[in-house]
Amino acid sequence: MNIHVATDGLPVLVVTGMARETKLATGPGLSAVTSGGDPERLRKMLAARTVPGCRAVLSFGIAGGLDPALKAGDVVVATGVVTDKARWPAHRGLADTLAASLSAGGVRATLADIAGVDAALLNADAKAAVRGATGAAVADMESHVAAEFAARHGLLFTALRIVCDPAERTMPSMVANALKPDGGVDHYSVLTDLWRQPMQLAALPRLAGEARTSFRALGRCRDLLGIGRGFPDLFQLLGDVA
Repeated sequence: MNIHVATDGLPVLVVTGMARETKLATGPGLSAVTSGGDPERLRKMLAARTVPGCRAVLSFGIAGGLDPALKAGDVVVATGVVTDKARWPAHRGLADTLAASLSAGGVRATLADIAGVDAALLNADAKAAVRGATGAAVADMESHVAAEFAARHGLLFTALRIVCDPAERTMPSMVANALKPDGGVDHYSVLTDLWRQPMQLAALPRLAGEARTSFRALGRCRDLLGIGRGFPDLFQLLGDVA
């Protein structure tokens, strides 16, 4: 694949699933697109960008754990994104630079493949099946769409994802429909699901605790990488590659 590195001030496109992730990814030189947990919606949004309008693509946010060794809050930087149909390599120099920057700040990042899925993996069996098929460390619903977009336009790509629910965790069914199109929490949907299946309430304290842990880690990564200050490490690497 031919990589084209723009040097004319175009932003880095940050692809997220949730509004909370997008808020963390806000900063100079960045442009965010949020899926709202809907990969098909994200595909349409990116397909509408006939001119990519960006210099690189970063998938950024939380993920479901597939590797049993990973716990909530652990950091994964993509070496590639894999589905049951394709694998898109991440730019290894970019991934190594991000991992080294995190390590310098005391945050250990696992360099590994990320699985792209079109539906949430809500139980350990589903996660184990994807792990067995792909060897990936984590799974999310945006990275494969972002990687395919980057490949189509010859753009640098990597992904930074934080484990939220570990591999052994079973998630309540309300998670599957918990987001609005803008990535915000759909409180009506969540409450309706809880009313129909009140036993899900028992899972909420642990779910909330793991979410807090993962978002603290995501915020720490944001600070170490300077995302709110225009992502200087990434722009330096882009200049080196150009």
